[in-house]
Amino acid sequence: MRLFILALLSISFFTINDPMKNVKPKNVLGTALQSCCTSPMTGFYRDGYCTSGAEDYGTHIVCAIVTEDFLAYTKEQGNDLSTPLPAPYSFPGLKPGDKWCLCASRWIEAVRDGHAPKLLLTSTHEKMLEYMDLEVLKKWAFEEE
Repeated sequence: MRLFILALLSISFFTINDPMKNVKPKNVLGTALQSCCTSPMTGFYRDGYCTSGAEDYGTHIVCAIVTEDFLAYTKEQGNDLSTPLPAPYSFPGLKPGDKWCLCASRWIEAVRDGHAPKLLLTSTHEKMLEYMDLEVLKKWAFEEE
């Protein structure tokens, strides 16, 4: 019993004092990651942020302002982001001008194929730098940044 209590206390200590728990995600500019959008609610975790984890196979880390051209392109590629989906998904469907966390690979494909939307660099996760250089990302930055 004493060993069991000691184990519980150890787990509690390390859970409460986990140094990674309080680490704030950063954007590609090296500053605090900003919310991409909450209306419609975006992000793999549907919290408004372009963050990712082990369960996010698409790596939804790129905050983009979608265009009619991009929406048509991604639909042709098999990912229809413009058609609403009812509950349990409650996805409203995107329209041009909406901000959305895109998969890194889809955005890179769209760049290659000439259909990429502009990015919000302050809301694009720093993990994107593993896929593309900052100087290239800056060429795709939304102008108000």
